[in-house]
Amino acid sequence: MKKGFAFFVAAIMAFGLAACGKDTKDTKNVAIDYGKSDIYSKSDMDAAIELIEKEFSTWEGCELHSISYTADECNSKKNIEWMNNLGDENIEFTQCIEFVSDFHSPKDGGDAWDADSEYTNWEWWLARADSGEWNLMTWGY
Repeated sequence: MKKGFAFFVAAIMAFGLAACGKDTKDTKNVAIDYGKSDIYSKSDMDAAIELIEKEFSTWEGCELHSISYTADECNSKKNIEWMNNLGDENIEFTQCIEFVSDFHSPKDGGDAWDADSEYTNWEWWLARADSGEWNLMTWGY
């Protein structure tokens, strides 16, 4: 009896752990274009992309196709000022980075999406203070 109960509990736990992985979207097949940067390393970009993918994973029914770095020129004084206006007053951002993504909306639309549509060049802006951690600041067209 104890063995049967132990097996039952183990099976329930295994099923529960397997189900946990289904809540997040698979981002392994997303095409990443790092472009060319004289400012940011691949690991800098990967840290920013991780935040983008984390936010995107909450968009139910959307399928992410690609994420692309835009250009070093986006790290301008004007854009850093914009990030500081968007952000927490306790953080003085010194760098910003922009990516664009392409994705497909859910078949039934939902939220703010047009149903079953392809979205291209969706902007993602992130900022950080002195090579610290990235903060996802804003996204959209």
